[in-house]
Amino acid sequence: MVDPRELAETWLNHLAVERGLSANTLSNYRRDVERYLAWLADAGLADLTDVTAGHLESYVVDLRRGSADRPALAASSAGRALVVARGLHKFGTAEGELTVDVSADVSPPATGTPLPDTLSVAEVEQLIDAVPTGESATPVDIRDRALLELLYGTGARVSELTGLLVDDVAGLAEGDTILTLSGKGGRQRIVPVGRQAIRAVTDYLVRARPAFANGRSHSLLLNTRGGSLSRQSAWAAIRAAAERAGITKEVSPHTLRHSYATHLLEGGADVRTVQELLGHSSVTTTQIYTHVTADNLRDIWREAHPRA
Repeated sequence: MVDPRELAETWLNHLAVERGLSANTLSNYRRDVERYLAWLADAGLADLTDVTAGHLESYVVDLRRGSADRPALAASSAGRALVVARGLHKFGTAEGELTVDVSADVSPPATGTPLPDTLSVAEVEQLIDAVPTGESATPVDIRDRALLELLYGTGARVSELTGLLVDDVAGLAEGDTILTLSGKGGRQRIVPVGRQAIRAVTDYLVRARPAFANGRSHSLLLNTRGGSLSRQSAWAAIRAAAERAGITKEVSPHTLRHSYATHLLEGGADVRTVQELLGHSSVTTTQIYTHVTADNLRDIWREAHPRA
């Protein structure tokens, strides 16, 4: 067992005696070490050998989010706090107290990253409903509706959808509600698919894809010449739907992915679940959506609280 506080004291003494750090720098290190030790205690981690990279990622997320008794930290401050936590783990590994430095691959939160553009739920519905689906709908309309429903219904990257084959969605038409996506680096993940997206895909397979297919491509989404729908064509279809819906925001496939994540968090999903659904390798990538949600809550509070 490696007691976090004992190792921390040994490390701080090492920094003071062996490294000769200034009193001011040591004070800053001690503050961040105490913050980390308090978080470990709250998480029930009394043995440093039980700490995983996932724990450290959660620590960063909690620093950025804040709590009732601990204010949220800016990305730069959370990054510095992570550097100190990583320093403790690195020291423990160098001293032979820890066998693996689990902190080595944990990245600090990005600084200065702009918040992603999102659509409200009403705007998403407005966007999708702008594409005809009735008897007057063309095969292109039906395909574009399926594209929009899948983008928002699964949070997929546009490249993940344009890479789907017909066989990949065969189960949806038979009542399955799970889709397997291949993301960055070939990593696969499963995502649930809602009724409206399944209905749109089934409609496309029956009414539209046969009009495009010429037997040369097994891709799910086809262009009018029977080839695989390109990312550029998908972007154009989304922009056309936004213009038709009267949405003045810049709308792209990633806008729907951002909206998907934000609406899940606003609906009560936890950040770890959203991380898995988006296919992020690190939860620190997903945490930007918690900032969007926090801004939304702050706006509501300003409007509703009598002393805001």
